[in-house]
Amino acid sequence: MGDGSIEGVERQPLKAFAEKAYLDYAMYVILDRALPHLGDGLKPVQRRIVYAMSDLGLAAGAKPKKSARTVGDVIGKFHPHGDGACYEAMVLMAQPFTYRYPIIDGQGNWGSPDDPKSFAAMRYTEARLASYADVLLAELDQGTVDTQPNFDGTLTEPKMLPSRLPNVLINGATGIAVGMATDIPPHNLGEVADACIKLLDDPGAGLAEVCERIKAPDYPTEAQIITPPAELFRLYATGRGSVRLRARWSVDDGDIVIWALPHQVSPAKVQEQIAIQMRNKKLPMVADLRDESDHASPVRIVLTPRSGRVDVEALMSHLFATTDLERAYRVNLNLIGLDGRPRVMDLYNLLQDWLEFRIGTVRRRLQHRLEAILQRLHRLDGLLIAYLNIDEVIAIIRHHDDPGAELIARFGLSAVQAEAILNMRLRHLAQLEEIKLRGEQDALSAERDRLQQTLGDEAKLRRLVRDELAHDRDRYGDARRSPVVACAAAQPLAEAALNPSEPVTVVLSRKGWIRAARGHDVDAEALSYKAGDGLLCATPTRSRLHVVVFDNTGRGYTLAVGSLPSARGQGEPVTGRVSAPDGVGFPAMIAGSDRDRVVLASDYGYGFVAAMADLWSRNKSGKAVLTLPAGASLVAPCRVADPDADTLAVVTDGGYLLLLPVAQLPQMARGKGNKLIGIPPRRVKSGEERVRAIAALEPAQSLRLFSGGRQLTLKGKDLAGYRAERGGRGLLLPRGLRRVDGITPVP
Repeated sequence: MGDGSIEGVERQPLKAFAEKAYLDYAMYVILDRALPHLGDGLKPVQRRIVYAMSDLGLAAGAKPKKSARTVGDVIGKFHPHGDGACYEAMVLMAQPFTYRYPIIDGQGNWGSPDDPKSFAAMRYTEARLASYADVLLAELDQGTVDTQPNFDGTLTEPKMLPSRLPNVLINGATGIAVGMATDIPPHNLGEVADACIKLLDDPGAGLAEVCERIKAPDYPTEAQIITPPAELFRLYATGRGSVRLRARWSVDDGDIVIWALPHQVSPAKVQEQIAIQMRNKKLPMVADLRDESDHASPVRIVLTPRSGRVDVEALMSHLFATTDLERAYRVNLNLIGLDGRPRVMDLYNLLQDWLEFRIGTVRRRLQHRLEAILQRLHRLDGLLIAYLNIDEVIAIIRHHDDPGAELIARFGLSAVQAEAILNMRLRHLAQLEEIKLRGEQDALSAERDRLQQTLGDEAKLRRLVRDELAHDRDRYGDARRSPVVACAAAQPLAEAALNPSEPVTVVLSRKGWIRAARGHDVDAEALSYKAGDGLLCATPTRSRLHVVVFDNTGRGYTLAVGSLPSARGQGEPVTGRVSAPDGVGFPAMIAGSDRDRVVLASDYGYGFVAAMADLWSRNKSGKAVLTLPAGASLVAPCRVADPDADTLAVVTDGGYLLLLPVAQLPQMARGKGNKLIGIPPRRVKSGEERVRAIAALEPAQSLRLFSGGRQLTLKGKDLAGYRAERGGRGLLLPRGLRRVDGITPVP
């Protein structure tokens, strides 16, 4: 070549060479680096890490070894790439806040949610496989997968791991290749297994049946998924879409506590985003921001409102809209299919193809076991022939130069059987050993028959796969961490949100429709109601406060008054804003500030004083407040101005009125309370007499009673005769006023 000759050198245009070289590189990145395989849900580096750890004996119960040892084996035997990238892939599989079901059990510093890449160097950390790794490795040595030479041809490695569950969905995957990417979210193991079982039980089931079991992804954090069900269904039908996660929070002693963040959101970054808004005076209603996270509570971000009048619902909606407390995650179910080609799959076809992979794996496992049994039975047949002719066999072995050939000629044995006889030890010539061999032969024959029946019957094979899925679901499954909830879209605070609170009247109808009218001089009865509906109660309050609506089980649901629909319309059903049990009604409500006190009572005559703040709940499912005995109902609660000085009026539908000091009632956050009025128990249980209404009177106030179209106002001396201690019977009202419709304090 030194003479400038180009003989024997291939020549091609630069364009063609560059195109082919780039295409080869792209396919390598797609198939061997970035995308997971449908079968085991792993990328090559992940598969090699798991296999190398298994090869090192690092099972779940083994003593962990230095991560550097594992990384050295991986890059030295199977994956000749950088140790840093290999170790980072290993770390991700060990982080419980990254993987829904970690494959590796790490010891040492493996990073934190604040900084997932703050893990210690591999020379400091130790690792072993987690128990979940058995799902991937349990059947590896049972003839279930093909092997291939490693990069230098000195060792072999599995092309695939025989996963017993669809790990590609359970742990998900992310990756960027050339011209394509994958974003597969994690899912709940139990839900995915149930979906697979449904497809095995009912081959005619479709995507709708699958989505009844797999409602949404399930991330390692406890943030809630607020993506609408229709959008989630469309995501699973196309394999592309997005999922929106929102942080979870609650109110604790007046503070807002954020205790769960969206997946891979740093608590430090969220605090920085909120702090910037506070410095820029964009959050005037927040007085303080603290990080109270510790080992017991990994995420605990505390916001202190400037006063009890701050609408925390609106504040959190603003933060959801302006910080990482709410994030959208792209979903792209792009993976390498059974044909070895990358493609985007919908959920139904993904599970169907994985079941095809699993059924094929189980068939190979059973066939491998059957072949081993047949070989063992073949040897046992030869050994039993030898036991039946033991003297002649010993003579042949002693006197012939080639005893194997003589045994084959004399007894019609195969070479394998003759070899087994010749390798038999002298201690195995006992009669007891023959009995043991016959027992083994019978057991193996029965197992052979079962295996042949299963392999010859597709229904039995699918049933076996189903039973194994159910077993693994029960062993490794857990409860969903990411609840799926319906939430309104987050809205940033407008300038009007900083205005002073306004007087409003909250109106509740008999059928449970609620709304708010401006002002306190509202004629609630004159408002428009739906056909067959009407006014139940109305309460004056302020737009910055909250109203607690009670159902007929004694449970209270907190609604922000400012978020209620206008009284210009007919309102909205309370059931659309809360998660109440089916069929419950909403017989009462109470509104006020956190400093107000209220009396809660049942018509059985029991009650107590509660702080308004103790009734509040940020959960849509409400809060159990008043414990109602069987058959009892809630009486409309009343506000108390001064628990030490006020008087509680209790009137029954039997015509009895009792006035007792409010100070005699216990102050509780929840419960049944103490007896208010002494109605005979038999009359209560039979329904002859129950508490009709209660009202709190200030020292100078009178009491007005309503009975049909009649009214009676009891003042000073008139009230004195009805006063007694708590639990008293009270006195009968005058004739004509004993069927009381309601009572109210008047000046």
